Amino acid sequence: MPEVLKAPLVVEFPFTRSLGPVQSAFLSGLRDRVILGVKTTDGRTLVPPVEYDPGTAEEIHDLVEVAPTGTVTTWAWNHAPRRGQPLETPFAWVLVRLDGADTALLHALDAPGPDAVRTGMRVRVRWAEDRVGAITDIACFEPHDGEPAEPTGHSGEFEDPVTGIVAAARLDYTYSPGRAQTAYINALAEHRAVGERCPSCRKVYVPPRGACPTCGVATSEQVEVGPGGTVTTFCIVNIKAAHTANLDIEVPYVYAHIALDGADLALHGRIGGIPYDQVRMGLRVEPVWTEGGRYPDHYRPTGEPDADYEAYKELL
Repeated sequence: MPEVLKAPLVVEFPFTRSLGPVQSAFLSGLRDRVILGVKTTDGRTLVPPVEYDPGTAEEIHDLVEVAPTGTVTTWAWNHAPRRGQPLETPFAWVLVRLDGADTALLHALDAPGPDAVRTGMRVRVRWAEDRVGAITDIACFEPHDGEPAEPTGHSGEFEDPVTGIVAAARLDYTYSPGRAQTAYINALAEHRAVGERCPSCRKVYVPPRGACPTCGVATSEQVEVGPGGTVTTFCIVNIKAAHTANLDIEVPYVYAHIALDGADLALHGRIGGIPYDQVRMGLRVEPVWTEGGRYPDHYRPTGEPDADYEAYKELL
């Protein structure tokens, strides 16, 4: 059996969020080494604060300062920290109910080992040296044997409040395409497109999935398709891809669904060799390979007459 491919894959994008008055005050306070909660109509203090009462859904905005000391309510040991986590050495994830709060805040506890952590232990905030108005302004919690700290009496108003944050959402994982798509990728390296035929409905799927999505039966019969195909639908891209070297393409450009000859499923690819405003449904195209490329760089017009709509309408 041929080796199944696998490779590390990273999905990442920056998420920009504007802040309302409650979250703005909370993050501005962290920047200034002040922890603020919000008081509900029934007198509870919520930390971290929310903008709406979780019980009544009423808007709440009465800010109240709490202490930077508190009690661990529950915990879990992290023996192998990952990229972007608060500490580089093993630590405990803890829920800490700060003095003056009625709810718990999730963060890291710097401790020498799991034997040093227990529910009910007292802890205090360790502030980050450089603070910017983010939850990371709390570097972590640390064990505390002293008296509870006292709030400073902050009013919750700031001359230079934090009004927005940018959070980088990132997912790291190892992707394996499986048997069917491994064969498809290996064929692409030979400038061939290979799909698989369903033994029941006889449809040919490209890229292959290893099973027919309609009949639910396994597929194994390989079928070579293309190289030519027909544009079924397309879109014009007007936003330039950022921080992606292999998509450094001048806009506008066209991405299309392309039904390769002999296939019963359209794949997508970029259309080149023609002005973007001349791309159309039914356009006949062929793949263009770059030297050493493992997949087509783009598809270009073949010069053939456009395909009749009836020939590809089922593939839209």
